[in-house]
Amino acid sequence: MTLGNMNGQVVLVTGGAGGIGTGISRKVAEAGARVVLIGRRSAEELQAAADALPGNGHWGASVSVEDSAALTALADEIEKKYGRLDILVNNAAITKQIAHDDLDALDDDFIDQLFRVNWRGSFACVRAMRRLLEGGDGGVIFNVSSAASKNGMGSNIAYCASKAAINTMTVSLARVLAPKVRVFALSPGFVDTGFVSSDPAWVAARSKAGVMDTAVPVEALGEAVVALTTGMAYSTGCFVPVDGGRI
Repeated sequence: MTLGNMNGQVVLVTGGAGGIGTGISRKVAEAGARVVLIGRRSAEELQAAADALPGNGHWGASVSVEDSAALTALADEIEKKYGRLDILVNNAAITKQIAHDDLDALDDDFIDQLFRVNWRGSFACVRAMRRLLEGGDGGVIFNVSSAASKNGMGSNIAYCASKAAINTMTVSLARVLAPKVRVFALSPGFVDTGFVSSDPAWVAARSKAGVMDTAVPVEALGEAVVALTTGMAYSTGCFVPVDGGRI
């Protein structure tokens, strides 16, 4: 598939060294962007992931989205290194399998941690990167949501709620940041990253839930980022399914 040209653009991907983050990073790098990967892994691991991307000028940094001060410092470093930031991809998230009917297993500490990473972490990244994204010709924010935000069928109830909160934040930010910054919520269906389950039967059953009868490849999210960045100039505040027709 031939996608748009992102030459010269700089993209920050949170949770960028694995799963969906890897797929997005690879596709935007193939389109010519320079990529900044952050996550909780070591700086060496993140830089190795950055070095494995196509093209040049990529950077990996060990920064947690839970650390607002570190994110502010990261914005300063991005400005020093690149002089710009065009796209923010809020991908970092956590979850674990907890049966929806086991309310006691969904304890307060885990709920607080999940929302601190999944929702507050995304908001903190926007807050820290806003001034860079509003510079130049303006920027684009992609918040990675989930089909679970709509159907309530995710790994646990708190995860579903955190992704629904991402959708609402997307609309609110689109209003606040227009016209300089566009904001999208990307909604993958089942993406076979091995993150949730390593049981082949479980994976196969969920892969067939969409009308396209297969799991969503991680690269599909990257293709969506490139397409929406290089086109769709008059769209913002949108919920964009990338789910293989999971209806």
